[in-house]
Amino acid sequence: MELRIEARPETVFSYFTDAAKFRAWLGVEAEIDARPGGLFHVTMTGRTRIAVRGEYLAVEPPHRIAFTWGWEGPIQTPAMRQVPPGSSAVEITLVPDGEATILRLRHSGLPSEDAIGFHSFGWSTSFTRLGVIAAGRDPGPSPFADM
Repeated sequence: MELRIEARPETVFSYFTDAAKFRAWLGVEAEIDARPGGLFHVTMTGRTRIAVRGEYLAVEPPHRIAFTWGWEGPIQTPAMRQVPPGSSAVEITLVPDGEATILRLRHSGLPSEDAIGFHSFGWSTSFTRLGVIAAGRDPGPSPFADM
């Protein structure tokens, strides 16, 4: 997946390493220790407390960040159950493009077409919010806060 964001790589990178900034575009709570081996834990929904958990694999400011990814929580879709904590990997690369950034996402280790479709929808929705907030605008309330 690729997205052009109207912000410098340093700004975009901070939205993957700072808990308050992370939850501004994705999730309702975030516990982040942005160093290789550090915890990556984001509660995605408010009421049902569905979360993703993994660990940081690489943190290379401001151009690359990678972490493992998988779902935990009391309620999960079949596509989520196929991806337990730490079972897939997300790699983000940030390439300068003038005063903007090209964000490239690779989410590997997804075991089925259902899991790929579910995660593609989620990343697309979330990256739209990231692009808005990183550019200094208000993305509005999280669409997942009341779930």
